Formats: sequence, structure tokens, C-alpha cells
Amino acid sequence: MAKAPETANKKAATQTKIAAAAKATALAAKATRKANKKTFAANGAKYAAEYKATEAAAVAARRDAKAQGGFYVPQQPKLVFVVRIRGTIGVDPKAKKVLRLFRLLQIHNGTFVKLNEATERMLRLIEPYVTYGYPSLKSVKDLVLKRGFGKVNKQRVPISENAVIQDGLGLDSVQCVDDLIHEIFTVGDNFKATNNFLWPFKLSSPNGGFSSKTKLLHFLEGGEAGARGEEINALIKKML
Repeated sequence: MAKAPETANKKAATQTKIAAAAKATALAAKATRKANKKTFAANGAKYAAEYKATEAAAVAARRDAKAQGGFYVPQQPKLVFVVRIRGTIGVDPKAKKVLRLFRLLQIHNGTFVKLNEATERMLRLIEPYVTYGYPSLKSVKDLVLKRGFGKVNKQRVPISENAVIQDGLGLDSVQCVDDLIHEIFTVGDNFKATNNFLWPFKLSSPNGGFSSKTKLLHFLEGGEAGARGEEINALIKKML
């Protein structure tokens, strides 16, 4: 029987080596996914307990204040959700610059903004073109889960699995959807990077749309523009 050529033997050995390496990589990836699944589940439970404790503390503080005949003043919110409600015609140049800074490039785009003295001034500047308020935890979750897209290699990728967050963000503290939601809602240390990873939300027109007349009025005057506090959550629900 003729001996196999030396090149054939080398090729077979190389293929065996490649197959073994691929199998080892697949097994390692499977083990990592299994470990991550446990870690992510634990993180989700930890955050749920944190949210519940925070809400319970607020309820207790309100009751104590009422029992003592006073008023409970909650902490100033650190997060707002901004929705663009008007187009580009007639936009003031300074307002246009702020809209670009907030990544509100199209009508019905929405983004999260960290609330501080500087952003408050910017929001007042663009009030005729946007509406904004304080999103609830449910609203943040719904936005991320239902309309969330991430920036991966400059591409708009739906957040359909945790790998999208891991590949796009590359942060040890934000590895899964629960981590991302927690970072946004609590305005954590990595809020800026996490928020920039999120593509501006593309929302639908609310049922019935915005009236051309009410869009020009402030929310406090019966219109749509400007600050609307916690009422933003009702609008988010209509636009999802």
C-alpha cells in the first residue's frame, strides 16, 4: 500500500489542530455565556431590590413628613427624557446647535439627558422645539427594550442580546440590558458613555398626532412644548 504524501499528512495534522482549537474556543465561549447568565441574573435581582428599597424609603419619608405636619421634598431628578416635536423650519441657530448636541436631529427623536445647571439652560433654549420630563423606571425599561438600538462599529444595531452591549460599550460595569438600564436610570458614573452608545430613539407619532396649534404652546398653557415633569411618561407610552 502506498504511503500518503508528506503534504497530505501535514494538511491532516493542521486540520486536526484547527478543529481542536475551534472546539476549545466553542467550549470556552459556552462556559463564559453560562457564567455571564448567572451574573446578569444576579445583577437584575440586585437592581430590583435597590429600586424597591428606594421607593420604600421615599414612601416612608412622605409618611413621616405628613405625620409631623410637614412636606416631603424629593431629591431633584438627575435624568430627563427629551423628545423633539417640531421640524427644522425656523429653528434658531443657537437652538439648532443644542438640538445637534442632544442628537435630536429629526422630529420624534428622543434622548436621555443628564440634568445639571448647564443642560437646564440648554433645555430652556430649545423649549419651543421639544418636550421633556422625568422618565420613570418603567419608561426607561420600555424605551430600551422596545426601541433600543446601540452603536456598534458606527452601525445602528438592535439591542436584541447582551452581546450587542458588550461589543458596543466595552465597559466592565455595563455588560447586559439590566446594567444598561440601571446606569441610565440612576445616572451612574458611566452615564455619558452608556448614553452615547444608545442610538437616539425613533418614536412614533402619538395617537392623533400633535396639533400644529398646540405644538406652538407651552405644556403649562395647554400645549405640547417644554417641561412636563412626570407627564412625559404618558407621552412616552403613546409614542412607543
